[in-house]
Amino acid sequence: MRSVTPMKAAKTGYITISAIYCILGLALIIHPSFSAQVVAILCGAALIIFGIVKIAGYFSKDLFRLAYQFDLATGILLILLGIVVMIKPDNFLNLLCVILGITVLIEGLFKVQVAMDSKSFGIKRWWLIMALAVLSGIHGLLLIFRPDEGMSFLMVLLGLSLLCSGVLNLITVLTAVKIVSNQQPDLKEDVSYRFSTEKTNK
Repeated sequence: MRSVTPMKAAKTGYITISAIYCILGLALIIHPSFSAQVVAILCGAALIIFGIVKIAGYFSKDLFRLAYQFDLATGILLILLGIVVMIKPDNFLNLLCVILGITVLIEGLFKVQVAMDSKSFGIKRWWLIMALAVLSGIHGLLLIFRPDEGMSFLMVLLGLSLLCSGVLNLITVLTAVKIVSNQQPDLKEDVSYRFSTEKTNK
């Protein structure tokens, strides 16, 4: 029997960092006059932490394997992008808008696939993941091809993108992650499957 501790830890971390994204996004929407360098450092740190959480989620192997299926690649990407943002906080606005825009867009596209897979699994709220994924992808595009409307507008747009990304990941993990206490290890399942196949072939 596999321990569910890594799965619970990954799910808790996912929920926590998603909530932090939402809080940071709301803060930028309400107070767009925050120091650019401070926001850069906070966003960079959040990207790195979320990248680590995503990689942990990928290796936790929950029952459905839906929410975390693309998180190894996206986790590594988030860590690298977070490091870049923290190294060059002076070039915050242009750099972060492009980086976060690409990240949010990729996340949205991956979550579209998660939504379709969730529908196949019979998860009733798959459409909610789909709707939020599309909305998140649109905000990602807006960040990449950002209009020249001044610092305050871009901060609000950045906040909206963080908020959408946080809500998307929160809904995904609450909807598509299934943890059962009696889940069997993959190795045992594979061995049992091979044994039954060999027995049938004989």
